[in-house]
Amino acid sequence: MAGERDLKALLRDIKPEMQEGVFVFCTIAHDGEIPAAIHPLLMFREREGTTLVMRREQAERAGLSSQFASRLITLTVHSSLNAVGFLAAITARLAEAGISVNAVSAFYHDHLFVPDQRAGDALRILNSMSAPEPRTSAR
Repeated sequence: MAGERDLKALLRDIKPEMQEGVFVFCTIAHDGEIPAAIHPLLMFREREGTTLVMRREQAERAGLSSQFASRLITLTVHSSLNAVGFLAAITARLAEAGISVNAVSAFYHDHLFVPDQRAGDALRILNSMSAPEPRTSAR
């Protein structure tokens, strides 16, 4: 099933859901091994090292230093990987409110990591973006 590409439909059907827990970003050297006790939600290899995104408790147990304590908000609309402007519209609204965001696009959905202390604000903004347009009465 193909994902939605129409920007208006995507914004209307965002349906954001905040996931449980606090996530952090860690990095290990390219040749470093991922500790067996952790199961990162996300792993991305960059020239400088490998980034791991995981629950804060896992990073602490593994003794990994971390940054950006964040909450994960999943946009449950099935967005196409070819959709144009969807994340731009969302991140622009969050930026207006002074909320940083690290976005990840996966096959079915887009996922937003927002600062832990601003997660409630971010969720309210996203919900307001998907609220139906008020109808005006015709006279």
